[in-house]
Amino acid sequence: MLHPVVLSGGSGTRLWPLSRQNQPKQFLALMGDRSLFQETVLRAAALPEAAAPVTVCSDEHRFMVGEQLQTVGVASGGILLEPAPRSTAPAIALAAFHALTGDADATLLVLPADHLIADEAAFRSAVGAARRLAADGWLVAFGITPDYPETGYGYIRSGEPLGADGFRIARFVEKPDLATAERYLAEGGYAWNSGMFLFRADAYLAELGRHAPAMREAAERAYRNARRDLDFTRIDAEAFAASPSDSIDYAVMEKTDRAAVVPVSCGWSDIGSWSSLWSVAERDASGNRSEGDVIAVDTRDSLIRASDGRLIATLGVEELVIVDTADATLVARKERVQDVKKVVDLLKNAGRTEHLVHRKVYRPWGSYDSIAVGERFQVKRIVVKPGAALSLQRHRHRAEHWVVVSGVAEVTCDERVFELRENQSTYIPQGSLHRLRNRTDAPVELIEVQSGGYLGEDDIERLEDVYGRAERPA
Repeated sequence: MLHPVVLSGGSGTRLWPLSRQNQPKQFLALMGDRSLFQETVLRAAALPEAAAPVTVCSDEHRFMVGEQLQTVGVASGGILLEPAPRSTAPAIALAAFHALTGDADATLLVLPADHLIADEAAFRSAVGAARRLAADGWLVAFGITPDYPETGYGYIRSGEPLGADGFRIARFVEKPDLATAERYLAEGGYAWNSGMFLFRADAYLAELGRHAPAMREAAERAYRNARRDLDFTRIDAEAFAASPSDSIDYAVMEKTDRAAVVPVSCGWSDIGSWSSLWSVAERDASGNRSEGDVIAVDTRDSLIRASDGRLIATLGVEELVIVDTADATLVARKERVQDVKKVVDLLKNAGRTEHLVHRKVYRPWGSYDSIAVGERFQVKRIVVKPGAALSLQRHRHRAEHWVVVSGVAEVTCDERVFELRENQSTYIPQGSLHRLRNRTDAPVELIEVQSGGYLGEDDIERLEDVYGRAERPA
């Protein structure tokens, strides 16, 4: 059976300020109402004879993965939690061991969670060709047929044909300079390395054991010692830490003599920058891609994204990227957006948080939005989903006032348990044991006013939590 494996461990910053560590680009709706992750799992689930997709992600994003799968109605074939990033080769090994536990003939289709594919019929046809090659023991890479001389991707050079389905890989090529990329395009026989692969799980593990035995051994031990946690599989941290960190390209594909490539033209993009998003997006007659409340006068070839109901007006500009969020706005020339990492590095070095979290933060129980922060106070808008509950907790450094805006909240404060309805409020003293719960089938919205000498999210001591979280804001 075909087992899609969705690699969702990235926390990239190339789409800052929209993409942040707590909500990287794969979980964002960049081209419509669904996130790139959701589009990926739906695309995989629609393939013939496909099992439920396996997701490999970080502990930090586990609830986001579960909720986004549930929202689009895709069953999970397992959510494997990487205790630390070790690149793609060990992550795929974990998925291979997982698939083989229930299917000795498992074939893996490895898909990054953050890619866009416009022509799904062409993609399905390429998967069919790759499956036929994999049945003969080939480890297959999907090579994107280039239509311009891109210098930001690695390339694959095709060798001898393998029937009508693909080619033996002659060699992998690092990211070229422009002149070399132009030559590749003119010569033909080169493809962009998409980062998508298909192979039998046992064949991959055999080649990994041959070329990176320490990595295979560490991954096997880490998976064997994994434990269940709600709907997640927690990979053993100590064993996984022993694994070398390397990509599948370097660890296996460039060393094996069983590497094949299936060329495909399927409207693929890795959405690696704001300019690449602009290039694949639908644009108006002036070449602009606008989202939200935007007025563009004498503006050309720009990407403008407004948020939170704020108006963005442009006048007499061109070739710009303007991305507005609740707490940060990026304005850049399109040709400079690859350098957005420099901004992120400056934020890190300054000890700021705008690269880590949005003002609105999602939790398994709902969300909160920090709408005002000042000296010794913070105001949050909190939304609790139907049937959800915050942890039973207390704070050492702050007190809280809760005002219910809509819905019915069940409040625990020390020995008292009571209901709050619209326009009712309560006070949670510093150090009191408390919990907020929604037992209804409608969301609860409230305003929380915090006051105290320290208001950080790490001032949470959890005593009980239905989501199995440790004593930290996860």
